Parts: sequence; structure tokens; C-alpha cells
Amino acid sequence: MEFFVRAGRRYRRASPEKILEVAAAYQLEQFATGAMIKSPLDAKALFASQLRHLDTEHFAALWLTTRHRVISFEVLFVGTIDGAAVYPRVAVQSALRHNAAAVVFAHNHPSGDSEPSESDRKITRRLQQALELIDVRVLDHLVVGSDVVSMAERGGW
Repeated sequence: MEFFVRAGRRYRRASPEKILEVAAAYQLEQFATGAMIKSPLDAKALFASQLRHLDTEHFAALWLTTRHRVISFEVLFVGTIDGAAVYPRVAVQSALRHNAAAVVFAHNHPSGDSEPSESDRKITRRLQQALELIDVRVLDHLVVGSDVVSMAERGGW
């Protein structure tokens, strides 16, 4: 199947990268400010569309209200092909800026391996402890690779 994009008055064949970019923009639009996250599948779909195709590690947050309505999707940290430095202080500042009550974190593994590492669990605990001080609940931390793995569904961190 071929896809085409408009370029001025003409159409040209769309690259796979362009198709993924358009799909990611469409998915993000579906979860615009005020949309409700009704299930973990909603969060998984959003993060998969935003992070799966990236070739460096990105750590993102989906800031939510008390009723799990979307406040903002935000990439907090960008790293290398095998890691990203994550600072709880920055996450706390962002939570306060958005006046969030809850958050779902996610990051991608460019290798495609969706299995959470020990460092993934460790940073999630640190984020949870820091955000707990300002009454922001960490609902989940998703790892996006070839699959999307929920650390909460796996028994927490």
C-alpha cells in the first residue's frame, strides 16, 4: 500500500517516517486537553504512537486531573540510544506548573526490548516518592518497545 502527501499542487509518495509522524500527530490530537483517559489501553496507545518510532530514548509524562482528564502530554527528557537522565526535581516542577493531580510516565527503549530494567524501577520509585510530597499520584510507568509494558500491571515498581 502506498500513501501520498500533498506538496504544493502536486502529490508525492510519503516516506515511512512521514506516515509515522502524521499518525503520531493524529493520536496526540485524540488526547487533546480535557480528553479522559478511560483505561490503561488509552495511555498505552498514546505513548506507543508518540515514542515507538524514536531512535533515542525519550521520557514523557501525561499529566492528568483528579478525574484522569488530560492536562498535557510532555516529553521531559531526551537521551541517547540506550538511556536518558531523569531528574525527579524537573518532574516535580512540571507537575506544579500543570497543577496536575496524577501522572502516567513512559519511556521508549529504541532497541525494541519492552522489558523494564532495574534502573527503570528505581527511577519510578524516586519519582513516586518525590511527587507524593506534593500529592501527585503516579498511576503507571510504561515501557515502549516492540510492545508496551505497564509496570503497574506487573505489580508496581
